[in-house]
Amino acid sequence: MKATRFKAFTLSEMVIALVITVIVVGLAFTILGLVQKQMWAIESNYEQGTETNLLRQALWIDFNRYSEFNFDRISNRLQGSNPLEKVIYTFETDFVLREKDTFHVRLAEKKFYFDGKSISSGSIDAIELLTGKEQGSKRIFVYKHNASADYMR
Repeated sequence: MKATRFKAFTLSEMVIALVITVIVVGLAFTILGLVQKQMWAIESNYEQGTETNLLRQALWIDFNRYSEFNFDRISNRLQGSNPLEKVIYTFETDFVLREKDTFHVRLAEKKFYFDGKSISSGSIDAIELLTGKEQGSKRIFVYKHNASADYMR
């Protein structure tokens, strides 16, 4: 009786195929990891930019809504008020607190102005904030137009 021989891969061919498969899968996971790191970096940059823009927007809205702003250097608070309501900003090391809103923005520097002159506390009509390097050292400058009553105080 004649033995029939089946066509099959040899052991060395199978090992080579497995090695190639391992290399391809390893490269795929490495590339996936690099892409994920880039996506996380983009997400982080977007979040930091969004926080800075939200703070800028809130300051602009409040500077147009409230007629009087006072900064207290001791408590590190900025208070805006009009005859009906008031708002308080508290500047901390890692964030800015506005009522119940928290802006996670690290400020490197803050300056307050009244009538174009830099002041350390008291009535203000403009604020300049410089964010930390983590947020890209962005500058926020917000001002309001003074009424005659602002000069009578």
